[in-house]
Amino acid sequence: MTSSTADASSNYHSLRAELETLTTEAFRPELSQIDRLSTLEIAKIMNAEDATVPTAVATQLPRIAAAIDAVAERMSRGGRLIYAGAGTAGRLGVLDASECPPTFNTGPSEVVGLIAGGPSAMVTSVEGAEDSKELAEADLKELSLTPDDTVVGVSASGRTPYAVGAVEHARARGALTIGLSCNAHSALAAAAEHGIEIVVGPELLTGSTRLKAGTAQKLVLNMLSTITMIRLGKTYGNLMVDVRASNEKLRARSRRIVALATGASDEEIEQALAATDGEVKNAILTILGGVDGPTAARLLEESDGHLRAALAASTG
Repeated sequence: MTSSTADASSNYHSLRAELETLTTEAFRPELSQIDRLSTLEIAKIMNAEDATVPTAVATQLPRIAAAIDAVAERMSRGGRLIYAGAGTAGRLGVLDASECPPTFNTGPSEVVGLIAGGPSAMVTSVEGAEDSKELAEADLKELSLTPDDTVVGVSASGRTPYAVGAVEHARARGALTIGLSCNAHSALAAAAEHGIEIVVGPELLTGSTRLKAGTAQKLVLNMLSTITMIRLGKTYGNLMVDVRASNEKLRARSRRIVALATGASDEEIEQALAATDGEVKNAILTILGGVDGPTAARLLEESDGHLRAALAASTG
């Protein structure tokens, strides 16, 4: 056996031993005959498995909330929210980041999703990319991190080198770091300032972490971005007042949001949106605050975009 072959064999056995210690990789003998069940029986089992995920997330809510407050504080100073992961975890981060501009009118650089292997890895597996801490470091260097930025490493196993490397590099640069994994005592959580470990247990299909682990990660990422945006004043109550009306559906939604917030007539709503270049938040302020478009824009700027504060200033 050559030296390189021996090294490869040693690495394989080491990785196999490590994976066997992970809850997300555990084998469930009671499901070993699942392929012999009816489709309805399999669906019932899978649905019951999925129902356990929110409970697992609930155990980590204090940690999630603390992380969100830290993110919001930094983003209020101009920092960015950056997700970094490989495979399913990376795709979930990219998905969450891509949904922020139309939902909260964020700039494309405010919430960023990095996936090991680059954009093509969203649809095609890029072999070996997840194993490289150096690749994560290179991807983050392109973003020129600042202490106001937040990097969220996402990895079901909690050991993925790309995610761990991203957190280690970001923390060394003074950025806020969050490690989201689905195994207890993970390297990712240990590397991050805020470790969030959602232990959902072994998967229906052994090691298929796109299932419960993926669902858990999606739920937490939803919380990180959504509640951060609420803290930043991107909503008014539960209305998406910063929505970007980029298509017909969103334009209709914009008018409905103004109606729900103000109770104004269709004519008033059209006038308000025309006076504010279609900006929902500004339109609401012109109606409820009784101010013109330019005044609404000024009050919102002075209030850092918080509609309630701008309303108080308009009537104070």
